[in-house]
Amino acid sequence: MRCPYCGANRDKVIDSRSSKGGRSIRRRRECLRCDRRFTTYEYIEEIPLMVVKKDNRREPFDRHKILSGLVKACEKRPVSIQKLEKIVDVIERYIQKNYDREVQSSVVGELTMKHLHALDQVAYVRFASVYREFKDLNQFMGELKGLLNKKAK
Repeated sequence: MRCPYCGANRDKVIDSRSSKGGRSIRRRRECLRCDRRFTTYEYIEEIPLMVVKKDNRREPFDRHKILSGLVKACEKRPVSIQKLEKIVDVIERYIQKNYDREVQSSVVGELTMKHLHALDQVAYVRFASVYREFKDLNQFMGELKGLLNKKAK
């Protein structure tokens, strides 16, 4: 590390500690040439995850978009916001673990539908009708029949 006072690149670390909730490391250093002290911080370099949309546009992953979609689907349903936030946490962790830089929007949508299906079936059908862009009543009824068949088994 280059000394901000004299420009020498020889120093020693006097103290290291976690900072900002464990997201960085704060180091106190002492220049071996001029004996002055200075502080440095180390951060994990975060590479933004991009979502590839149906039309091949790319936009940054945004957990708030998933949450707002879930909130709309669960409107007037007995589902707490904590449960919805937990779903978003699970989806975000899965995507970060399994995808490096880009993820298809269809993956995000299907994961969301899978978790909604287990949580509340009415909210699932609401979300599916928007996500799958149902054009008519037959598509909607097909989704409902699929739900009923799964429930009967």
